[in-house]
Amino acid sequence: MNDGSYEIGVSLSGGTGRASVASPAELTVSGGEMTAKIEWSSPYYDLMVVGGERYLPVNTDGNSVFLIPVDDLSVPLGFEAETLAMSDPHLIGYELRFDADSLRPLRPTNNALPWIIGAAFAVLCAAAAALTLLKLKRKRRGAKTAS
Repeated sequence: MNDGSYEIGVSLSGGTGRASVASPAELTVSGGEMTAKIEWSSPYYDLMVVGGERYLPVNTDGNSVFLIPVDDLSVPLGFEAETLAMSDPHLIGYELRFDADSLRPLRPTNNALPWIIGAAFAVLCAAAAALTLLKLKRKRRGAKTAS
């Protein structure tokens, strides 16, 4: 797979069945390595253990978000996640399944669009002002030659 950012459908199983993850998820490929951005339906997850490695959330507000490695999209990814929603922190077993058929390049957000629209509007206003001034100038010339 080429380096870049993609979106991919993902489903979660395991645990109590009350938690979920956002789908599609963002998948980043760099140097042949894949990293998934997993957003939980809860802000109470403070740790994910994937392949024996511990991962902490990458955000401090809102639902918990983790960046985790993915080796193979065709194989379910088993892991544990720690939740603080219960009286004591608990590691709970889960499994993520990635839908490789849903993989699509992530469309970049075009933050320049408002600037482009604003610039086009400014150019149109300037052109309208120039035409109006030209028209007034011609009208004045015509009035002077008529006198």
